[in-house]
Amino acid sequence: MSATIQDIGSERTASGARGESANSLQLVSFRLAQEEYGIAITRVQEIILMGEITRVPQTPEFIKGLINLRNTVIPIVDLRRRFGLPEEKPSDETRIMVMNVAGKTIGIIVDAVSEVLRIAKDQIAPPPPTVAGLGRDYLTGLVKLDKRLLILLDMDKILTCSESVIVDAL
Repeated sequence: MSATIQDIGSERTASGARGESANSLQLVSFRLAQEEYGIAITRVQEIILMGEITRVPQTPEFIKGLINLRNTVIPIVDLRRRFGLPEEKPSDETRIMVMNVAGKTIGIIVDAVSEVLRIAKDQIAPPPPTVAGLGRDYLTGLVKLDKRLLILLDMDKILTCSESVIVDAL
């Protein structure tokens, strides 16, 4: 079973306006642990329910394995483990977001997909300079939404070069 991006939720903007413009960006927001993240909707091919994942031996712990998606085998990355968060059992809200990362189709496991929203590009603030380490490499910015903060990710930088080689070999 799969859910399309339109099934995620209604589109919203800070101003409530509809329509695409050069000054806006459409995002898919999702949860990992207690944090909310966002990626450009153009990166997401589809969102599917968790299913059976075939484990591949001798791969990093954040690479959960492979799935067969309509006769295409794709690697699955557990974003929780990639970010160093504790592993949790999948819930009814756990989803796999199928997307293009560095020219390859992969699936990433997230705790829940929240909604599709449209933001003005001027709402994006750069990551604070106090954010250090690898995390800064794949953070593209922060978006302040009402009473919450959305962390924007650059999915092409989620995997290091050596990790990309491992994923390519699967």
